[in-house]
Amino acid sequence: MGLMRRFSTIFKAKATKAIDRLEDPRETLDYSYQRQMEMLQKVKRGLLDVATSRKRLELQGEQLQAKAAKLHDQARRAMEAGREDLAREALSRRAAIEPEMESLKTQHAQLQAEEGKLTEASKRLSVHLEAFRTRKETIKATYTAAEAQTKIGEALSGISDEMGDIGTAVQRAEDKTLAMQSRAGAIDELLASGALDDLSVGSDHLEAELGRAVASSEVEIELARLRAELPAAEPPKPLEPGQT
Repeated sequence: MGLMRRFSTIFKAKATKAIDRLEDPRETLDYSYQRQMEMLQKVKRGLLDVATSRKRLELQGEQLQAKAAKLHDQARRAMEAGREDLAREALSRRAAIEPEMESLKTQHAQLQAEEGKLTEASKRLSVHLEAFRTRKETIKATYTAAEAQTKIGEALSGISDEMGDIGTAVQRAEDKTLAMQSRAGAIDELLASGALDDLSVGSDHLEAELGRAVASSEVEIELARLRAELPAAEPPKPLEPGQT
């Protein structure tokens, strides 16, 4: 039983959280306002029904009063004509409608009281509903602003995370570029010092050296040939005594 109760509590808690996530307070406020509007409309319809019934009783009372007045006039005229019997009958009929007139007066008073209560209730509901409408719109506007601010904050947070990733990528690119530049500089220094042959220019350099060697050899051969063609030089004459 304890385990089942715990599961039930957990389920209710999760269900409550799910409902909270799904519930939009603006929709709840609008629904509550709509229900109160419906209640006010019912009160107003009830007030209209009571007022209509009151008016109907008033008309019936006026008709009975007119009938009673007519019977009284008939009784008076019968007495003037010496017809006491007719006067008695008219007065009897008039007396018969007196209880009905009293009943109408009682019902009319009750309807008036009910109409007064409904009128007061309608006024209170109208004032309350107007105040609730103002508060509802204020809460909705505040909630909408907070929701927008939250979404902007979430968006900015996402942008911040993304910018952090971009910053990391840029840093890696800069590090790789610096490493590549360092490697290229080191290779240039090795090539300049001769420690590392530059294959792209090595072949041309070798050809040039070979060319210079061949040209030097040909020059030496040509010099030897020209030297051989020159006439033999006479040996120098010995100095005579007394010549210096």
